[in-house]
Amino acid sequence: MKASDGTDEAKRRAGESASGQVENGMVVGLGTGSTAAHAIRALGEKVAAGMEIQGVPTSYQSRTLAREVGIPLCTLEAARPDIAIDGADQLQLDGALVKGGGAAHAREKIVDTSAPRCLIVADDTKLTDTLDHPIPVEVLPDAVPTVEQAIHERDGDPTVRTAQRKDGPVVTDNGNLVLDCAFGPIETPETLAASLSAIPGVVEHGLFIGVATELHIGSNDGVSIHSV
Repeated sequence: MKASDGTDEAKRRAGESASGQVENGMVVGLGTGSTAAHAIRALGEKVAAGMEIQGVPTSYQSRTLAREVGIPLCTLEAARPDIAIDGADQLQLDGALVKGGGAAHAREKIVDTSAPRCLIVADDTKLTDTLDHPIPVEVLPDAVPTVEQAIHERDGDPTVRTAQRKDGPVVTDNGNLVLDCAFGPIETPETLAASLSAIPGVVEHGLFIGVATELHIGSNDGVSIHSV
């Protein structure tokens, strides 16, 4: 399979491949990001053709897009997803992955883990042998100084994420801030995930361990599907 250089075509193929796993009557977790957006658009076409599904959005972005393409929405209170489709900033073939580029990883983790099947969609540039992408950590605003100290104690380098085209930091849909924490190569993602979760003031982090059940990885000439 040829490398894609992260093309939109590779993302589209991955998203459409995962959307093909959705069946009539399902409740679908709708992920966030450019590749997940292709899956949402493909599902919108299925709805327009007569398929009956409901979507549980993971962010304002995915909610808005789902409405634009005509996917009926519901909440986790109303129904649990049968399947979730979500993207990744970086992933391994064993299913360990980093999310949070869109600062929606707390909601994404809630929705993704509530579904018995979680399909991760990505282009092949996101695939790696060892995770080394900075880990987004959603933090209560008052806890930023103490969480930063705890990250340093874990040999991480935290940076408050700043907003694009506006002054100040990124604020999540939950009203919190995001620290992008560089750890270099992460040899034991499970250990780091548990350590980050134990820090007081951390709402959620972007290490997803044991969540993905299937990977749909797109390239310029096809899609490879890997069960986890």
